[in-house]
Amino acid sequence: MPRLLAGTACLIALTAAAQWQWLDKDGRKVYSDRAPPADVLEKNIVKRPGGLAKAAVKAEPALNADGTVVVAAQSPQVASSAPKLSGVDKELMEKKKQAADAEAAKRRADEERVTKAKVENCALGKQAKAGLDSGVRIGRTNAQGEREIMDDAARAAETKRVQNIIDSSCR
Repeated sequence: MPRLLAGTACLIALTAAAQWQWLDKDGRKVYSDRAPPADVLEKNIVKRPGGLAKAAVKAEPALNADGTVVVAAQSPQVASSAPKLSGVDKELMEKKKQAADAEAAKRRADEERVTKAKVENCALGKQAKAGLDSGVRIGRTNAQGEREIMDDAARAAETKRVQNIIDSSCR
């Protein structure tokens, strides 16, 4: 039982160490596991995860011998309170990229399939048109299953239908 209590106490201490602490606009301390909102000033952030606290040091301006202010380069700022990208985000971006690549490959395969079907329809349409234009009698089976020979009106209608197929497929 004492080991369980000690383990629980350690876990609580670890979770408390991974919290943000800042002063809100009313001066109250706020604790959170997320970064403070953007409207919280940098000077009001008391504690960051991992114990990274910003030291607020005010330096007096340096003066030259003639009394003018010396402009010194500013010290580097402490990292902003925005959360950093983690390995999970990289994995998510990689998964999104793979999904986009898979979608593009699928689109290319569909385009290739449609193109192949158009080429095949074009060849069949040209072959049918050549048969219709040859003037040879063409027989076909009607709805009752009887064999009939195409008359001039049926030949003209079929020629028009085949020409539409050629026009749409042979581009």
